[in-house]
Amino acid sequence: MISIDPGGQSAQENYKLLIGSVIPRPIALVTTLSEEGVLNAAPFSFFNIVTASPPILSVSVQRKNGLRKDTARNAIAAGAFVVHIADERYAEAMNATAAPVEPHVSEVELAGLTAVPSACIAVPGIAEARIRMECVLEQALPLGGDEGVPSCDLLLGRVVRFHIADELYKDGRIDAAGLQLVSRLAGNDYAKLGTSFTLVRPT
Repeated sequence: MISIDPGGQSAQENYKLLIGSVIPRPIALVTTLSEEGVLNAAPFSFFNIVTASPPILSVSVQRKNGLRKDTARNAIAAGAFVVHIADERYAEAMNATAAPVEPHVSEVELAGLTAVPSACIAVPGIAEARIRMECVLEQALPLGGDEGVPSCDLLLGRVVRFHIADELYKDGRIDAAGLQLVSRLAGNDYAKLGTSFTLVRPT
């Protein structure tokens, strides 16, 4: 077995090992609203659940050359964002929102997605997503980096409203097979749900 010291190689080399090992990763398509009123959207696979009481999600937004990306900057300024679960139905459009465009360009419009008003926050969501969660920002934590310059902003968002397509909601649970989610692997590769199996937890 190969043994690697992460301190002896570059951040990019560590990144490749992480994204190739921690798979598959769920994808959050996050919408934020700029102070100029531009609806921003971007996909993030450094994303997960933090706690259920209250419901809190985490989204890690990597910085570029130490500078905050639009998503982190907008979420911090507005104090809110919307998380959408990526699925096969709009995977191509989700990928299109990753285009490196200027802050005044709306990735939602660029990808041909449809903005829909939120119920509890000012940031709109995306109609094509069959699960979306309106979040208020609990904390934004600058983390990582060298020489005091953070490499990412960890956004912790408290869910204040769930929106779930009727056909996916069954007795208080989500129909995972019906969702047809997509998840992130490494490079340009993605995965579908695939075969599932059940293991009963020990008591």
